[in-house]
Formats: sequence, structure tokens, C-alpha cells
Amino acid sequence: MEVYKRAYAVSLEIHKATLAFPKIEQYALADQSRRSSKATCANLAEGFAKQPHSKAEFARFISMAMGSCSEVETWISYAFDLEYISKTKLDEWLRSYNQICGMLVNLRGSLK
Repeated sequence: MEVYKRAYAVSLEIHKATLAFPKIEQYALADQSRRSSKATCANLAEGFAKQPHSKAEFARFISMAMGSCSEVETWISYAFDLEYISKTKLDEWLRSYNQICGMLVNLRGSLK
């Protein structure tokens, strides 16, 4: 799935970037950023695996991935406001997650 590939690629970028956050943030902002970006991918993978058995279940996991997508947008906004990432990186990631969320909406809609 293209949406999974995109979400996975951005998640890797976020993971690598958060490793450079200050030590005080490693178990807070950095961890939450990594976990929410990975949850987008994990929910898609789990839902896709259940798709042959239940479209409703797949749609539910897509909705959870959308929630994780919104959550990571919040965490990366905090990272920018705290001056841990650049405006360029923030804009790039927000644009990516906006596209990913749109793809998730379309994917969920195609299941009906």
C-alpha cells in the first residue's frame, strides 16, 4: 500500500531526528513522536491483515491510524515550538502527514 510506504518513510525520519533531541525529552516528546508515527504504520498493517475477514475491522484500524496521524502532527508542532526541528522540517512533515491522512480517508471511503 502506498499510504503505508509513505507513513513508514516519514516515521523513520522522525525516529532519526528525535534521537538528537535533548536527553530530558527522550522519554517524553521524542518518545511520543516516535510512538505516534509508528502507530500510524502499525495500525495500517494490522488492519490490512484483518481485511480479508472484515472490512469493518480494517476501517476501524484505518480510523485509528488517522488518529495517530493527527497525534504526530501535534508532537512535531511541539518539537518546532521548542526549537528542536526547523521550520523547513516541520512544514515537510506536516505536508506529508496531511497527504497521508487524505490517503487514509480515501482508503476508508473505498471500503464502503
